[in-house]
Amino acid sequence: MPVCVWACGRVCTCAFLFLLVTALERQVFDFLGYQWAPILATFVHIVMVILGLLGTIQYRPRYVVVYAVWEAVWVTWNVFIICFYLEVGGLSKDSELLTFNLSPHRSWWREHGPGCLHDEPEAGLGPLGGQALVAGVGCALEHGYTEALHSALQILLALVGFVCACCVVSVFTEEEDSFDFIGGFDPFPRYHVSEKPSNLLLKQVYV
Repeated sequence: MPVCVWACGRVCTCAFLFLLVTALERQVFDFLGYQWAPILATFVHIVMVILGLLGTIQYRPRYVVVYAVWEAVWVTWNVFIICFYLEVGGLSKDSELLTFNLSPHRSWWREHGPGCLHDEPEAGLGPLGGQALVAGVGCALEHGYTEALHSALQILLALVGFVCACCVVSVFTEEEDSFDFIGGFDPFPRYHVSEKPSNLLLKQVYV
């Protein structure tokens, strides 16, 4: 195996592992905030990152191509999340769009952001189960900006993953083409073809 193929595979494998860790971290905070739409999107993203990782380890360019196509969808989704929390284009971060109207929660960072002082609801006014829905007070960073920065980080990581995917596909494809060029995938190599005429000539000489 050429050194370039080995190096590209190892670097991209490490990159995919890092992407997988960040996707799992994103999924944890989505679960904590009961954000069902982001949970579904992040779950699909985790599956695609695993597919790209397997494609890199097992030298299957088609898996990596599927991952690269998904990255475009993932970037689009994160752009929508940024617009949602920054209330761009008439969107409202206080709507229940991301929770499918199944939960009164908005974002885990809304109550537990950096520097937030958690206020408990008054007795008899809180939701069942004892889960507070009051926004944190004195937060160093408003939860909408926290979510937007989180999505912006995912976009940057997606670009890194896309570059790695293109590198893997390019290197693996060139390696397959070079191997095929020297007859690696030819079930009937050239020297077998050349043996038949020579055998016929020998038979004619003996006759």
